[in-house]
Amino acid sequence: MSSHDPTVRPEDSPEHRAQDHSRDTLRRGSYREVLRVGEILRKETVGGLLLVAAALVAIVWANSPFADSYFALRDLEVGYEPWHLKLSLGTWAADGLLAIFFFLVGLELKREFVAGDLREFRRSVVPVTAAVGGVVVPALIYAAFNAADPETSGGWAIPTATDIAFAVAVLAIIGSHLPAALRLFLLTLAVVDDLLAITIIAVFYSEDVSFSPLLLALVPYALYLFLAQKYRRFFGLRAPAAWLILLPIGIVVWVLVHEAGIHATVAGVLLGFAVPVIRSEASGGPGAGPGLAEIFEHRFRPLSAGFAVPVFAFFSAGVAVGGWDGLTSALSSPVTLGIVAGLVLGKPIGIVGATWLVTKLTRARLDPAFQWIDLVGVALLAGIGFTVSLLIAELSFAPGSLPGDQAKVAILSASVLAAALASVLLRARNRRYRMIEKLESVDEDHDGIPDVYEEDEARGRGRP
Repeated sequence: MSSHDPTVRPEDSPEHRAQDHSRDTLRRGSYREVLRVGEILRKETVGGLLLVAAALVAIVWANSPFADSYFALRDLEVGYEPWHLKLSLGTWAADGLLAIFFFLVGLELKREFVAGDLREFRRSVVPVTAAVGGVVVPALIYAAFNAADPETSGGWAIPTATDIAFAVAVLAIIGSHLPAALRLFLLTLAVVDDLLAITIIAVFYSEDVSFSPLLLALVPYALYLFLAQKYRRFFGLRAPAAWLILLPIGIVVWVLVHEAGIHATVAGVLLGFAVPVIRSEASGGPGAGPGLAEIFEHRFRPLSAGFAVPVFAFFSAGVAVGGWDGLTSALSSPVTLGIVAGLVLGKPIGIVGATWLVTKLTRARLDPAFQWIDLVGVALLAGIGFTVSLLIAELSFAPGSLPGDQAKVAILSASVLAAALASVLLRARNRRYRMIEKLESVDEDHDGIPDVYEEDEARGRGRP
């Protein structure tokens, strides 16, 4: 590279890459972690496109001359009444299918805390703090818009969520070459965001808790935990039958948690947390094969991304707008304004503001390969709430109520607006992202690992 090339910035030079960047914010992570994140995001991209398609079908159907058939289908009740499991299809999607999604959330959280960036404080402090900022600021904005109305103030948690599937679908549609560091930051941010969301659901949206079934749930959960930790002894090295044995036990846990009055998606996260994660390939021992977390993720992620989440979106996104008058009325309500402002403005302000504060307090610095505007683009993507926001809206307001319908209109509108703004900003930076991508793909020794990752690893071991 010529030093006179105007497209080459100082941070692209070999001299810059030789410096210690251990204190940089938005570092790219290890090559193994980058590959893992890339694989997750590719799967989520397909799920995100299906999610968007399912939501569009629901919206069109719910506002067509055949709207009655949509709502009749959504409200159709099936299940076993003596176990309090005679639920509408919409409720089955929210309580049952989304438990699969949150099971994967639990798995991803466990992997991040055991083998990912969240296990190290210096790596986790920025995305964790950013996620907290991205939850607190939108909640405060919504609360400010709805402080005068006790009926709607309970929806404060609706704009706190991030939908990673929808976000990466947007990246796929606009063809963004988002660098590995920004993708890793976005995924880690979304994972912590999901943890905060499920904590909010468990603490603030569980009513009339019955402790008898909750205590009974501890029995199958303990058995599930024991078998999951000892699966190699009981199921063999590669554990081909582990999920067949553990799945029925997990369903029993889900039924009892649902009976206890706690939202059943909490059971999904707890079951995900119980699955052991291998910290590294070496820790599994010779010939150990994939860990149980990898087996479960391989089995259930396609089911979650390709079926569970899109079906939930189909039953939850359908709202009868009521024509132009109904739309304008909904868009001017405090519920709608609070959610839209929370997701589109609150998320970027909270995420970028918290990240800036951490860099100042810890004397860290933004990786010179990026600018703050790149973080704003990622933060706008995080403003796509959708799936979890729809779930919290259903928990906040009565089905079919005016605030509930307004919340759905707001979530859809805010997600589209956040996606559009993020697309414009990230597309404008695509040329820069392509340069970083090209730099990070150079493999002069042809060993299958790009040179920048080998340099990062060597510096991590103390070699120049």
